[in-house]
Parts: sequence; C-alpha cells; structure tokens
Amino acid sequence: MATFQSPAHVAYDVVIIGGAMLGSATAFWLTRDPGFAGRVLVVERDPSYEFAATSHSNSCIRQQYSTELNVRISQFGAEFVQDLPRFMGPDERLPKLRIRNFGYLYLAATEAGAEVLRDNQAMQARLGAGTRLLTPTEIAAEYPFIEVDDLLLGSLNTRDEGYFDGITVFDWFRRKAREGGVEYVANEVVAINRAGGVVNSVALATGEVISCGQVVNAAGTRGGAVAAMAGLSIPVAPRKRFTWIISTATPLARDLPLTVDPSGVHMRQDGKSTYMIGGHADHDPDVDPDDFDMDHAIWMDKIWPAIATRIPAFEAVRVLREWVGHYDYNRFDRNAITGPHPELPNFIFLNGFSGHGLQQSPAMGRAVAEWLVHGGYRSLDMTPFHIDRLIAGRPYVERAII
Repeated sequence: MATFQSPAHVAYDVVIIGGAMLGSATAFWLTRDPGFAGRVLVVERDPSYEFAATSHSNSCIRQQYSTELNVRISQFGAEFVQDLPRFMGPDERLPKLRIRNFGYLYLAATEAGAEVLRDNQAMQARLGAGTRLLTPTEIAAEYPFIEVDDLLLGSLNTRDEGYFDGITVFDWFRRKAREGGVEYVANEVVAINRAGGVVNSVALATGEVISCGQVVNAAGTRGGAVAAMAGLSIPVAPRKRFTWIISTATPLARDLPLTVDPSGVHMRQDGKSTYMIGGHADHDPDVDPDDFDMDHAIWMDKIWPAIATRIPAFEAVRVLREWVGHYDYNRFDRNAITGPHPELPNFIFLNGFSGHGLQQSPAMGRAVAEWLVHGGYRSLDMTPFHIDRLIAGRPYVERAII
C-alpha cells in the first residue's frame, strides 16, 4: 500500500471514491463537459491497483446482453475503444486500438436456454448487432473442435465482440483526467458526513475532513461498505472469479470465441496457442474484499472436466498461470446501480456491475458525469439502473451474465 497523501484543498465540487476504471472514466468525462468548471478529487486507497477488479479483468467486450440498455452501452463502448483520438483528442500520443473480434459464442443445451438465446438475438439484431443463431450442425461446421452432441442452439457475434486493451484505456482515462485538472490522492475515505439530507463532507484516513458538493461511490468491490458509511445499503459484495491460462500440445484450428458453456465455464483464445479459461465454484458466496485465495480443487473438480468435455483437445493441457479476481456482484438483479439515492440526492452510485464494468465504463462514466453536471442524462438514459428499482423491489434483470 502506498503512503497516503493529503489533498491540496479542503473543499471540492465532486469527490469520487475509487480511482479504478469507472471512477477514472467519470473523472475524465467531467473534464470534457464544457458546462463544468468545478474542482474534482479522486480518492484511491491503492494507487497500484494491484487488487482492483480492473487489474484482474479478462478485458473483453460484447453486445450479447439480454437488456436493450446494456447492448447500447456496449455499442458505445466499442465505438469509444476503437476511436480514442476522436473522444480524447486532439492528441498525437493517443493509440489507435482495435477489438480482437474472436466473438462470443453462447451455447444452450436446454430448450429454456435456447429460448433465451432466441429472444436475445432478436433484440440484439433489432439494435444492429451482428448476432447469429447457429444450429449444432452449423456450430460444428464453423468450429469443428467443439463437441455439439448435447447442444440445441448457439449464438455468435464476431463484430465488436472480443478482447480489447482495457488497461491502456484505463491509463488514458487517468492521464486525461489529471491533465484536465482532476486531483488524485492515495488515501481512504473512512467516514461520510450527512447534514440536512445531503452529504456535506468526507473524512480521510489522514485526518482531513473534506467538504464536497457531490460524492460518487465508485469503490468497486468495496462499494457496499462505502454506501454503509453514508447510512445506505446496497446488495453488492465481492464474489470470486477464477482464471487460468492454458496451452495445448496442438493449437485449435482457428481462434476460439469466448465460448460460454452450459456448465457456466467459459473459454476463449488468449495468445496464438494459449487459451483463457474462467469460472467460479458452484457454491458462490460473498467474500471479503481482501480474500484472493485460490481454490485449487475447482480446476480438477469442475473446470477441466467441463472444457475437456466441450473441446476434446483440452483433455491434455498445461496450466501456465492462474489468478483470482472479484466481481462487485449485485445480488438483486446482476445489473449496475447508478444515480442518486432519494434520501441523499448528492450521493451517486456507480456500483454492482457484476463483471461487465470495464467494458461499460466509457458509457457509464459519461452518464454519471452528465448527471453530476446537468442533473440528468444527455446521451443514454440510465434511469433503469437507478437505485429506485431496488427500493421498489422491481428488478431490471440481466440474464446474460458470465
């Protein structure tokens, strides 16, 4: 942990708690809004980001969601990632990034699963996504190394779906935010003070009490704890997600899409002859945000049998690397929680992304910045993600969670 720093000022218009992908995206978009000239502080407890969900992400993007809003968010994300100079420039330093479009391939082995894929594909196609439904015979023709005997249907999109360099996007969010005047400090918010139905200040671990106009909870897996400091509750907590990089004696004949098996295990191309495998235990409890212990049994008991059954070439593999990351998991409906709390209108949520925060950060950061500056949305309407739905018991369910 880095040595904590004290802020340069005692008052800020916006304090963002958490400086990883979503917090930095919000900070960046604030600097791009001509209607905003305020002072912004980003408080990050671990500026190395060693254990941030951003750093442990598999860094993929997809349009195959079950809700229209998530599709539109991802479509903007793909546009943003592939044209940083337009959105962040003019600046000759900005890289020209591309999405490695190996695509996502969802597999269904039950009629209920197939019906979900049909419903999702119809909606995605209406919004301009390139998703195709594939019969088992068609899957086998395109990907002859996949075992299809138990399958009923697949859905595949290879346009604006696949790997992108999320860490480079993150680095540029932070760099551009700083260059735009945002102040980042290594510190930790230890208390949130309320008065008259608003947040009026935050207390830092170094002892300072910082006055603020608005607060953004972008604390990732610690978002529930930050909300509790403000006297609020959200059903968001860390859940472990396991990743392995493997190699095979004989590489597959073509790039492997991010293939979502009915078992819940997923696998995709990584390098030329390496593959990334991901999954979680059947018992999937909330965990402590500092718990990154590997469960070595899960590979032998669940993951390897699943991938070897689906792709027989994976019967003989070598594990090169493995790690544990966390989802900031929303138990209510597995979708983001954004917007203000009705009891505390200057406390803004940016939590509970359940594994798709990295790819949604361009659109979500832009939306939160719009809300902070204008009190409403100017681009995509994110009100379906507001916490009002939780209070009313009205889920906005995302069915395509990996």
